[in-house]
Amino acid sequence: LEFDLATNLVGQPLVRQQVMKGLREFLENPNPVKPLVMSFHGSTGTGKTYVSSMLIRYLFQRGLQSPYVHHFSPIVHFPHAEQIEQYKESLRRWIQGNLTNCGRSAFLFDEMDKMHPGLIDVIIPFLGPSWVVYGTNYRKAIFIFISNAGGEQINNVTLALWYARKDREEISLQDLEPAISKAVFENPESGFWKSGIINEHLIDFVVPFLPLKHHHVKQCVISELVQQGLEVRPAVVQEVADSIPYFPEEEKLFSSTGCKTVASRISFFF
Repeated sequence: LEFDLATNLVGQPLVRQQVMKGLREFLENPNPVKPLVMSFHGSTGTGKTYVSSMLIRYLFQRGLQSPYVHHFSPIVHFPHAEQIEQYKESLRRWIQGNLTNCGRSAFLFDEMDKMHPGLIDVIIPFLGPSWVVYGTNYRKAIFIFISNAGGEQINNVTLALWYARKDREEISLQDLEPAISKAVFENPESGFWKSGIINEHLIDFVVPFLPLKHHHVKQCVISELVQQGLEVRPAVVQEVADSIPYFPEEEKLFSSTGCKTVASRISFFF
């Protein structure tokens, strides 16, 4: 996993460092005191879903298809605000039942920024350092929250540090955490709004995904061409990377969509 992250995840030194630190400490401990809880934050196309999928692929034989991996999307699974109490009960039962089947289960919560505030708190009993809940030992489970919330703030801080001539590799978690905290945990629109998960400090690792620069996008284009079995032509790589919008308006430093639209744009050239 460490090699794969270093080779295929572009422009995210902080992500590699945080994810590997979290996983290594957790998996090497035969008796963790609580489940591993990570929260991924950043703009579209910066690699949040990619990293969570990669992580699951290495931990479970069938990856995302494993019966021990559970993926939730608020739009698919919890669409109606008026049914929140029903969703809470279903979610609690689902997690309890699956942890009874396999204590090493993984739970991915996508688009936390679209989650109804209050819903996620139903899983608090499964995240803390208790020994047994509902007759289930759940301390070896993994929970990953994925969110675009905080992306704009991460981008602003990264830009400010660029103006201050601070290299990308020098950006620390301490540089970004206050901005993420304000945007994600203090926002009434966020799924984490007034959440006990935050108040009780149940998230072990907040993982910020930085905006991607032009040369990172070019790396994504090359990877995608190789993956599709297409010829890597420098002119095509350049054209695809140039066709993506960048910000801020003057400097055009960072991709507005990360690497999200690379695959669809490549199809125009073949």
